Amino acid sequence: MRVENNKVGAPAPTYKDAVRFMSKTDAFAQAGKTAVLQNIQGTLQFLQRFPPFNQMENAHLAFLVEQCQLRFYSANDSIIKPGDGPVEHFYIVKQGRVIGERQHVTRPGTETTFEITTGECFPLAALLGERATRTEHLAAEDTFCLQLNKAAFIRLFALSDVFRDFALRGVSSLLEQVNQQVQRRAVETLGTQYSLNTHLGELAMRHPVVCNRETPLREAVALMHEEQVGSIVIVDEQRFPIGIFTLRDLRQVVANASADFAQPIAAHMTAEPFYLSPQASAFDAAIAMTERHIAHVCLVEDKRLCGVVSERDLFSLQRVDLVHLARTIRHASRIETLVSLRGEIGQLVERMLAHGASSTQITQIITLLNDHTVCRVIELAIQDKGDPGVPFSWLCFGSEGRREQTLHTDQDNGILFEARDAAHAAEIRGRLLPLAQHINQGLAQCGFTLCKGNIMAGNPELCLSRAEWARRFAAFIREATPENLLASSIYFDLRVVWGEEHACEQLRQSILEQVADNRLFQRMMADNALRQRPPVGRFREFVLTRKGDDKAGTLDLKVQGLTPFVDGARLLALANGISAINTLERLRELVKREVIEPLDGAAYEEAYHFIQQTRMQQHQLQSRQNLPYSNRVDPDSLNHLDRRILRESLRQAQRLQSSLALRYQL
Repeated sequence: MRVENNKVGAPAPTYKDAVRFMSKTDAFAQAGKTAVLQNIQGTLQFLQRFPPFNQMENAHLAFLVEQCQLRFYSANDSIIKPGDGPVEHFYIVKQGRVIGERQHVTRPGTETTFEITTGECFPLAALLGERATRTEHLAAEDTFCLQLNKAAFIRLFALSDVFRDFALRGVSSLLEQVNQQVQRRAVETLGTQYSLNTHLGELAMRHPVVCNRETPLREAVALMHEEQVGSIVIVDEQRFPIGIFTLRDLRQVVANASADFAQPIAAHMTAEPFYLSPQASAFDAAIAMTERHIAHVCLVEDKRLCGVVSERDLFSLQRVDLVHLARTIRHASRIETLVSLRGEIGQLVERMLAHGASSTQITQIITLLNDHTVCRVIELAIQDKGDPGVPFSWLCFGSEGRREQTLHTDQDNGILFEARDAAHAAEIRGRLLPLAQHINQGLAQCGFTLCKGNIMAGNPELCLSRAEWARRFAAFIREATPENLLASSIYFDLRVVWGEEHACEQLRQSILEQVADNRLFQRMMADNALRQRPPVGRFREFVLTRKGDDKAGTLDLKVQGLTPFVDGARLLALANGISAINTLERLRELVKREVIEPLDGAAYEEAYHFIQQTRMQQHQLQSRQNLPYSNRVDPDSLNHLDRRILRESLRQAQRLQSSLALRYQL
């Protein structure tokens, strides 16, 4: 065997030389294989730390690793830009940081619109849309990326359900992972059998017991006893429910000594019973039972009765008795009883998490139970202080007005009444203020902190006639001072908790009309909405307080996270005549009216959900550890997935603010 040597005049190598050369070559080859395997294994382990890759099947993840190449970019290198044409590669940041730059919408130059860090990927939307990226992606520092060509991306998209779901839904699919983690942790403590998202048709396990309207009461009660049920539904010829008779109704009949059990049941039934579709959720039924003070919900499909779900069906299996707790609150005979029940609301929130309730469902439940508590405190105060002899409505503002309360809340309330003139209003106010102050103190006993800004009904400035409220709100809009703008952000989210609602609805309609006609006030509201900037910056993941106090290294989930969505949604809703008060309802209505894009609306909603959920989890943890409630969180205390979604959620708040700045030329 001859081996050529490129050295001139060198002696011809021997056979032994050739063998030694071949052995060395094999050794180099083996070492190379080992290095490649180690590199593949290292990349696999790296990807398994980050979603969605940590949820993918091993075979699909191995395909990704085999197909990708490692690319290095120096600081400020352009990775992809709009001028490159349709995107041909998918990238995963292995080390370093990538930022997105695009032309500024209101002034010359560029602005950073996002930041992508270790474990994150790009540009999914452009790849799926087979188009160029709309943003230039730059290496913010020396950066390594795993690069997958388009053909391999398409193959992986087809192979892996997890990857496809992430590619199509992005952060919302990651948010589901967080929700599942929360539920798993709660279930470990509480156990679970049914989810609050379970369809009611799955809970109605037996055929409903029915009769017609002419059935004698005695026969109907005997049928209930025979079937061992707590209700009987009265149906018409087409089997549509026209009434319901329950054990509660039976107790009233028995209490009436003159009741005739031979009478038709129609004389004793509750007409027009509430009903839902079998596809409605257990949560829908729970809310309906709590709001309407009922213990049974009929299920109707194609205008025919197909089932009945009782309070016992809904909660005995779940150990989450919302309706019973609400009923106990409404019938409490003393303030002390209401105080003792506040702790049960926290326990209920824990159970709701275990049974699949979202942050929005939980805030709705907390607000509902808070409303019941407020109503009962008012009723007990009237019993204690005497009826003032004047009809009035108890108003709530801010988060309570929007039905977005968490366990940690203070009082923002007022009183609305009718009066003939200023003198009459002053006379009524004198009669109502002592009662209002007594109510404020009662609510404080029940855990509703007294408002430091004195936004409470016991304040003479917030116990007003309808005409006085109307003049005050008109002044906010006409004279948009900083104080008035702040006040409008509180008072314009108003609703009635106790009392008649018509006058409040008139006030709300007047606000909508005046704001829609005042572009200058809208612009000033927009400027005010931009004051609380989300704490994400160009060169760091989070911009945190570093002042050496107890807030150092933290961000405020309420003020810096939720407020941009709340303020932005309020402004756009008022400007477009939308009467909804809840932030998410406002966003959905804005999408319907094409004020904001559907994809933007969905992204804002997901971001709001996550920040609210993180805040609620923090409150739950503080409650269990007997710590004071706080909205501040240290991002370093969160796991990687939570940090990633929190950062993305805060970026969505930035995007909403940018759209307001563009819309109002700020």
